Amino acid sequence: MNKKLNKIVFYSAMALFVGRGSNMLAQQSRSEIALEKKVDSVLALMTLKEKIGQLNQYNGSWDVTGVPSDIDNKTKLEKLKNGEVGSMLNVLTAEATRDAQRLVMEHSRLKIPLIFGYDVIHGYKTMFPIPLGESASWDLDAMKKSAEIAAKEAAASGLHWTFAPMLDVSRDARWGRIMEGSGEDPYLASVIGVARIQGFQGNDLSNPFTIAACAKHFAGYGFAEAGRDYNTVNIGEHELHNAILPPFKAASKAGVATFMNAFNDVDGVPATASTYLQRKLLKEQWGFDGFVVSDWGSIAELIPHGVAKDKLQAANIAIHAGSDMDMEGRVYEASLKTLVDNNSVDIALIDDAVKRVLRVKFRLGLFDDPYRYSNTKREKEQVLTKEHLGIARDVAKKSIVLLKNESNMLPLKKKLNSIAVIGPLANDKDTPIGNWRAQGEKNSAVSVLEGIKEAIDGKTKINYAKGAELSIGARSFLQPLTINTTDTSGFDEAVAAAKQSEVVVMVLGEDAFQSGEGRSQSQIGFAGVQQDLLEAVYAVNKNMVLVLMNGRPMEITWAAAHVPSILEVWQLGSEHGHAVADVLFGDYNPSGKLPVSFPRAVGQEPFYYNHKNTGRPFANGEVTFSHHNDVDNSALFPFGFGLSYTTFKYSDITLSASKFKTGEHITASVAITNTGKVKGREVVQLYVRDLVGSLARPVKELKGFELVDLNPGETKTVSFNITPEQLQYYTANKKWETEPGIFHVFIGSDATVKTFKPLEFVND
Repeated sequence: MNKKLNKIVFYSAMALFVGRGSNMLAQQSRSEIALEKKVDSVLALMTLKEKIGQLNQYNGSWDVTGVPSDIDNKTKLEKLKNGEVGSMLNVLTAEATRDAQRLVMEHSRLKIPLIFGYDVIHGYKTMFPIPLGESASWDLDAMKKSAEIAAKEAAASGLHWTFAPMLDVSRDARWGRIMEGSGEDPYLASVIGVARIQGFQGNDLSNPFTIAACAKHFAGYGFAEAGRDYNTVNIGEHELHNAILPPFKAASKAGVATFMNAFNDVDGVPATASTYLQRKLLKEQWGFDGFVVSDWGSIAELIPHGVAKDKLQAANIAIHAGSDMDMEGRVYEASLKTLVDNNSVDIALIDDAVKRVLRVKFRLGLFDDPYRYSNTKREKEQVLTKEHLGIARDVAKKSIVLLKNESNMLPLKKKLNSIAVIGPLANDKDTPIGNWRAQGEKNSAVSVLEGIKEAIDGKTKINYAKGAELSIGARSFLQPLTINTTDTSGFDEAVAAAKQSEVVVMVLGEDAFQSGEGRSQSQIGFAGVQQDLLEAVYAVNKNMVLVLMNGRPMEITWAAAHVPSILEVWQLGSEHGHAVADVLFGDYNPSGKLPVSFPRAVGQEPFYYNHKNTGRPFANGEVTFSHHNDVDNSALFPFGFGLSYTTFKYSDITLSASKFKTGEHITASVAITNTGKVKGREVVQLYVRDLVGSLARPVKELKGFELVDLNPGETKTVSFNITPEQLQYYTANKKWETEPGIFHVFIGSDATVKTFKPLEFVND
């Protein structure tokens, strides 16, 4: 499955149908023609007001069956009954969605069903690792499965549509929403995005166990200046195409149902107002036939952006640009009719947007049965099941990355006399759920302390001490987080616990609400008094394992220099503590690899492996080369890095040919051997460097990877096909092409791999 998903990035959408036969293609063509006829037949019946209604999405965090408490909600209720609302978000449970749908089906003239959307980001009730953490598994099958379960639970609760996956490539650990994506690499983000889309949508959107996916945020959101959420984005055209757009193009080819535009501007043009991105590129060049939804209020935000003076102008700009549905902006409902009446907006633009919305509703099967997802029996039987929790545990343990293991301190023995479990997050049952937690219940996760207690021998004494509070006061999505920076009263208890124990498991990191939307930070080290606590405990017991729980790369230079063993566990969801214990005690050999680079200092941010070489890349005995004077240029822990409880040896690379041309491919192979004493999984990574191009090229680019399971002493050969298409980039000619020249081919365990074989691509 991994190889199949990887190839989607490079081949056209028609490649998805290769081997299925011409009959299936003909059948699909007939089906699409029939669908378009249905869409056109509904559109022909609609008034302008009803058409505009389909482009209007309301937040539904109010009781649609009761008496509205304010005028605004009374207006919303009347518009629902009049068929002037196309979608609602945040209407939850099978019963609530059925009630809201009934308002439309029993009162509106045309009875066009609503589509219900929600942020199902890393699980619905059964919580999986945050997306950045799950990406560390590099296991596309596992990620597809977690999205499939999230879809199944959400669909059973009446939902049709998720605002996921987030495909924003991000190189800046300061950005709060880095936790919601797949890291810094466009290729990895592409194949992971496709896997998640396939998990959400399955093979047939009309299957009531699937939901429509949404590729977001289109585009550039992860490149916000200074890592500050909603901030401006200043990039060139080539950076846009080569670093930002590939995951979105892959999503379009994979048949994602919807797109969401972004809050940011790109070179002065807000994404919501970008005709180039939404209409010319997405809809015309890529042939996307679903609809584009604005991010929350982003059409109205064209006013504070300074490109629209009022809602009328904002609506005019957005509908021309190709933004089809207005999420809680109240702009289209207030302005589109006026714009059509005064001939500022052609009715054809409205019709195109409406057809796109109707098309998705037909594909979901909502016209056949508007209530098909609102099944209370299914909701009781298929949400938060034992099976789902078991899969969540499996995905969680695969997401853990072993960063350091000096003297093979890990795995720990289960029959130790004593273990100290210390830290503000050690017994935290809420932070593991992470941000963007959908309907994950507060304090419902298995804590690290609980996981350890269940895993060890009953005779082992556990000395637990919290040591300090991390956050103080309110903790919620919309409220600022307050960090404890002064209270060290628990230090003495923590130090005492460490002195009494053979080994210390130190659990530090970030609160769940330190990352996520609006949670950017200027510092990415341990917040509050955690660093002081770590040093105080280490001073009395150096036999320590540091368990990092976080939603972003962190600056942990002191810990990396002193603490013998470090596990990056992220925020793993419902089964967090069990998964951590599985790895701590060797029931699972860690196999995760970093999807992001860990810097040595926050001043290196934005930091990423696939940077340009510059004209002065190397130390020259002076100071006149590209560097910081106070920190090494390298990562503390590089992209693709992750250790194991075993060791792997790579052979030299062999190429099937040293030269190839259009229409040909070459095979690059290595033999990999498990040289340790336990079974292990290695993520074998293929990188390529284009030595000379019409534009400056990155020092390395990930082009493929393969997960390999090896028993002790076992050797397997891993082979990668390299095609001219894989070597394409958006060149100085402003098009995707493969330029002739010499390429270096690397295969190794992370992005710092040094050995390579040269390969030449020649013109016909």
